[in-house]
Amino acid sequence: MAKRRPHRTGSIFQRGGIWWIQFHVNGARQRESSCSSEKPEAERLLKRRLADVAVGKIKEFVPSSTTVSQLIQLVVEDYQLTRKRSLEDLRARADKNIIPRIGLLPVANFRDRAVRAYIVERRESGASDATIQRELAIIRRGFHLGLRNDPPLVERIPIFPKLDLDNARQGFIEHGQYLKLRNALPDHLKAIFVVGYHLGMRLGELRNLRWEQVEFESGQIRLSASQTKGKRARTLPIFGEMKEWLVFQLDKRNEKWPDLPWVFNWNLKPIGAHLKGWSKACEAAELPGLHFHDLRRSAVRNLERAGVPRRVAMEITGHRTEAIYRRYDIVNQADLSRAGEKLSAYMKEQVAAAKRTANRARPQSTQ
Repeated sequence: MAKRRPHRTGSIFQRGGIWWIQFHVNGARQRESSCSSEKPEAERLLKRRLADVAVGKIKEFVPSSTTVSQLIQLVVEDYQLTRKRSLEDLRARADKNIIPRIGLLPVANFRDRAVRAYIVERRESGASDATIQRELAIIRRGFHLGLRNDPPLVERIPIFPKLDLDNARQGFIEHGQYLKLRNALPDHLKAIFVVGYHLGMRLGELRNLRWEQVEFESGQIRLSASQTKGKRARTLPIFGEMKEWLVFQLDKRNEKWPDLPWVFNWNLKPIGAHLKGWSKACEAAELPGLHFHDLRRSAVRNLERAGVPRRVAMEITGHRTEAIYRRYDIVNQADLSRAGEKLSAYMKEQVAAAKRTANRARPQSTQ
């Protein structure tokens, strides 16, 4: 006959090859899977639970049935509550990658080893470390919200390693490439491309731009704080080819859809983030892999080359810190060549100056 465990020391039992533990919290019976077929694992887990109960660490036990999907839903609700503009991106990442892989996994089983396994599996599927890092951030946020839930939905937060990212893009275009790509783009993308190249505005800012914000008389575009990433209103100049293409957009709108409020549209809606026809035009212009965000980098370089004061340039592009702004000022081969030419001219001038000094110091011959 098996020896009974002392009263209030819990018990362990086996179900389908997996060992479970049983104990009481405030008189209520609780059961939890050890997620192991080894009895010593269950014994150790039971000891930890009893110790936590004894010191009052566990007042309401975390249900073992909570899944990762439930934690992700907490993140979605948090984004909705705080009106985060990245809600659409969050849902896309969760529905496409996170939930299909680990959505049904109990949170008790998603421990440090499971985090590492997720990273390995995502890398093998071709995901970049930057993509994986964003997905881990969503999962980690879910665990934090689950721990703060009343009652808590998780017992502990796994360790989420920070991946060593080297994903700073280097793309930009010169003016000749700009002209070539502008001509290759479909008509509905030409104007948004021109404005993006001149001002370096974020795609989200351009997609939501409305006609009442474009002032042709003063030559300015006014963005409200709610439209910008930094939550700061900005006033931007209209210059170069911008006015020509904005007028083109306005004439087309007045002719076909006079009540349409958006400056850049497609099928009577704000132009989509996918930018239909962009990739094909980039291939035709011999700029494969170019991202719309690379125009932002190009605008920064043009502002620097034009000698626009950095404070003014940052106000135009919407950069809040100079450190981030400088990351966008990429040096290219042409910049290096010009620097080399200037250095060569400087060195020649130094050699000539040294010769002049030496000639003045040489004693004159006497008759």
